[in-house]
Amino acid sequence: MPRATLDYETSNSEIEAFLERPSIRSTITALIIANAIILGALTYRASLPEGMVDLLVFLDAAITWVFVAEIAAKLYVYRLQFFRLGWNVFDFLVVGVSLVPGASAFTVLRALRVLRVLRLLRFVPMMKRITEALLKSIPGMGAILAVIVLVIYVGAVMATNMYGATSNPEVKEMFGTLPDSARTLFQLMTMDGWSELLDAVTEDGHPYAWVFFILFIFIGSFAVLNLFIALIVEALQAEQKAAIEEKIEAVMEEHGGSAGVTHAIEEIRARDESIEEALGHVEEGLEEAESDRLEMTRMIREMHAEIRSLKEMLAARG
Repeated sequence: MPRATLDYETSNSEIEAFLERPSIRSTITALIIANAIILGALTYRASLPEGMVDLLVFLDAAITWVFVAEIAAKLYVYRLQFFRLGWNVFDFLVVGVSLVPGASAFTVLRALRVLRVLRLLRFVPMMKRITEALLKSIPGMGAILAVIVLVIYVGAVMATNMYGATSNPEVKEMFGTLPDSARTLFQLMTMDGWSELLDAVTEDGHPYAWVFFILFIFIGSFAVLNLFIALIVEALQAEQKAAIEEKIEAVMEEHGGSAGVTHAIEEIRARDESIEEALGHVEEGLEEAESDRLEMTRMIREMHAEIRSLKEMLAARG
C-alpha cells in the first residue's frame, strides 16, 4: 500500500481517502457528542428505567467500538506515522481507556472514558486552534507558576511571623504554620472570602493588616495571575498569525510563488480596471443618450409649438 499522508487534502489509497472525507469526520464528531450525552445520562441510572439504562449502555458500547474501528483503520493506513501527531496519540489513549475491564481496580480508569468527549477539540477547528495555543503556552505558564510560588512563599513567611503567634484559634488555623499561611494566601490570591480573612486578623489586634492584604492582592491577583491571561492571548495571536501565514503560503504555492501571486493580483487589478473602463463607457453612452433624448424632446416641443402656431394662423385666415 502506498505511503499515507498526514493531511486532509491528499490521499494515496482508497481507505485513506475514505477516512479523510468530511462526511466521515462529521459523523465521528456527531458520535462524540452523542456519546457525551449518553455518558451524562448514565449518571442518573439509579432513577432511569432498567430498559433505558440497558439501551444507553448498549449505545455506549456500540459507539466505543466505532471509535475502535476508526483507530484500527487509521493504524492500518498510517502505520507508525499515526503516532507522529499528538492528536492521534491522544485519540489512541482515550479510546484505549474505554476498553479497560470494569473491575473495581480499574474503576477510575473506566471513569476516564468521558475523556472521549475531548476529541471534539480536534474535530472543531476553532477549539483545536485554542487548544494548540494553550499547549504552546505551557512553558511560559511554568515560569509564571514559579513566580506565583515564590510570591506565596515570601508572603507566607511574612504572614506567619506577623500573625502566627496568637491565641485566637481561627487566626492560628490560618497563619499558625508556614503551610497554613501558604494555603490561606493562595485563597487570598483567588479573592475567595478575603474580607472575612482580613476581619479575623484585624479583630485579633492587627489594625494595619489591611496594608499587607491589599498589597498581596495587587501583586498576586491583579498582577501575577493576569500574566496567565496575557500569555494565553499572546499564544492565540501567534497561532492566528501562523494560520494566516499558512494560507498565504498555500496561495503562493497555488500560483507558483510570489511572482505568480503578484501576476495574479495584477490580472485581477487589470480585470477590475477593464470593467471600470467598460462601465465608464456605458455611463458615457447613457449620458449621451440622455442628452440626445433631451435634445430630441426639445425639438419635438418646438415642432409642436410651430404646428400649433401654424394652425392658429390658418384658423385666423378662415
